[in-house]
Amino acid sequence: MIQTTTPRRSVKLRVRNYNTKPVQKRRGYSGVNRAKRGFQPKAINEYQNRGENTLKIIPLGGQEEVGRNMTIFEYGKDIVILDMGMQFPEEDMPGIDYIIPNIAYLQGKEKNIRAVVFSHGHLDHIGAAPILLDKLNYPPIIGRDLTIALIKKRLEDYAKDSAKRLEIIPIKSVQDKIRLGNFNLSFFDVEHSIMDAVGVILQTPSATVLHPGDWTMDKDPISGQVLSYEHLSRLPSPKILMLEGLGAIDTRPNHTTEKEMYASLEKLIRVATGKVIIGTFSSQIRRVGHILEYARTIGKKVALDGFSMKMNVEIAKELGYIKIDRDTLITVNDLHKYPDNKIIVICTGAQGEGNAVLSRIVAGDHRSIKVRKQDTIIFSSSVIPGNERTIQRLKDNLYRQCDNVIHSDIMDVHTSGHCNAQNIKEIIQQIKPDFFLPTYANHYMLKEAGKLAMGVGMHKANVFILDNGSVLEISKQGEPKLHAEKVPTSYVFVDGLGIGDIGQVVLRDRQAMAQDGMFVVIVTLDKQTGQVRNSPDIISRGFIYMRESKELLYQVRQKVKDIVHRATGSKGQFDEDYVKDQIRDKIGQFLYTKTERRPMVLPVLIEV
Repeated sequence: MIQTTTPRRSVKLRVRNYNTKPVQKRRGYSGVNRAKRGFQPKAINEYQNRGENTLKIIPLGGQEEVGRNMTIFEYGKDIVILDMGMQFPEEDMPGIDYIIPNIAYLQGKEKNIRAVVFSHGHLDHIGAAPILLDKLNYPPIIGRDLTIALIKKRLEDYAKDSAKRLEIIPIKSVQDKIRLGNFNLSFFDVEHSIMDAVGVILQTPSATVLHPGDWTMDKDPISGQVLSYEHLSRLPSPKILMLEGLGAIDTRPNHTTEKEMYASLEKLIRVATGKVIIGTFSSQIRRVGHILEYARTIGKKVALDGFSMKMNVEIAKELGYIKIDRDTLITVNDLHKYPDNKIIVICTGAQGEGNAVLSRIVAGDHRSIKVRKQDTIIFSSSVIPGNERTIQRLKDNLYRQCDNVIHSDIMDVHTSGHCNAQNIKEIIQQIKPDFFLPTYANHYMLKEAGKLAMGVGMHKANVFILDNGSVLEISKQGEPKLHAEKVPTSYVFVDGLGIGDIGQVVLRDRQAMAQDGMFVVIVTLDKQTGQVRNSPDIISRGFIYMRESKELLYQVRQKVKDIVHRATGSKGQFDEDYVKDQIRDKIGQFLYTKTERRPMVLPVLIEV
């Protein structure tokens, strides 16, 4: 029996083990050609008397980008949410820290939320949790130990003591069964690049939804047992497979296996003549633990650097997921006490983030770590889509300073936590879903994933490529319907302490200022006559260098006087907004004719 930590009156959770018999299939039925067979699923016995409700699947993010993953499952008055992820800003979003899902659809439905299930602890799946859980009145959360620990830490960093408000239903085993109103929730094992990832099964009277979250297939795992999903094919039909499609464009026949990666890392560490600096994701806890253990066996010291790296390792240590030998792990400040060939540094920043450890090392701004020619720099990470340019610049700068820069293009030093095209085909063939919904990727990747499904026998009518905000409704007879209208999923920007107060208009203003700068015109007007007193003051930022543009500034001042004179007329009466609009429009046009640039023109009127 699983129980919530603190019962809620508004959300009744009845948690128990259950066994639902699979729906009996018609003779000769195959899941991939359901439409051709005219399959009519039977209702799940448990729900036959529940009324005529339907299942709605509504992605709020993750269908048009990499990140911001969040999906709503709604049946009658019961809602289950999968993940609350954040998205990192793009290059044309100056000043934005990150982006979170828009939960306007859930406003007024907070009491219907039975739980939020978290598939794993990456930020694109838990990053928005501190904000959204608060806005939704802290519904119960479900996840494995490491995932829950990372969420609690993120909540505490966001608002002190907020983690105490969490209602936690821990997943102790994939055998756990949890009843959430009209939803029967169960789990299955998946492979991913962070520990405690889990696949989710949601059984309803209309359909069975299977969602692995992020996943991969390792053909030669360290455990020695290749993970199979064939047992999921026996779940009640119709089965809806919601599958990460990020690797649909990766047509390489095989992934680097964990064994191959560890063998490569061990060799590089063993033969290094200088210090070894490994840049990787802070979530790669199993990899960090393996390096710590190997370093102990060969007598080398390991230093961890990066706030998230040290935090995640400490959490993993408290959970007993990794063991740390005190003689092996040292602080960054103690690196100078040991020869370079006895040192390993594991740090964050392999994505080229400006303030991350690896970037500071390359820039020469790190107090304790300096790069030398004989050192070995290892990128034990993949390239997150959108970071290609920053990573390339980081690599170029490292190549200038070091003779031994190693990355996945030249050696097997990283294994992806995501699928490839072959994996997608294999899991579809193993599960035999009735409907296929690729997720968690850009639109073109989702389309390619859909093609892969059709390539292994799925009917085109049973493959749905959803957008953010799409509403896919499955009737009690198992028939899908895609609604024409979508729910709101516009960007919610987080900028410092501001959440959602930066809209598209503000962002466009920032983009304009970043591109062509701003041009402030300060005009002092006589309150009686409406005429300009003194010469207008001008401030330019990011547009022209004023000391070298005196002739242009003189012309602008003369034009401003003329604009104000015409706008106020001979009687001296004027409309302030009208005068500002005239200055903004006509000075903007004038500056464009002179420079072919369009700065943001900001008129300021002062009456004296």
